[in-house]
Amino acid sequence: MNCQEPPNPLDPVSALEMQEGGNHYKGFAIQPMEFITKNKLPFLEGCVIKRVCRHRAKNGAEDIRKAIHELRVILELEYGIRE
Repeated sequence: MNCQEPPNPLDPVSALEMQEGGNHYKGFAIQPMEFITKNKLPFLEGCVIKRVCRHRAKNGAEDIRKAIHELRVILELEYGIRE
């Protein structure tokens, strides 16, 4: 199914098998969003996982910088540590 076409309501394709806006998660055995949801991870931890998983296929160093920033936010909000 092409991600540009609207899904056919009669087609029983799982939403986890589809991806809007690229294919940077398609090669993973477990989609990051499925892992994050099943493990009930908080928002920022989920963002870090998504960025680290996709950095080679999508935004490169920018994703790593964003993940580092989000980790620093976790340190500050959860542990009161500012670096």
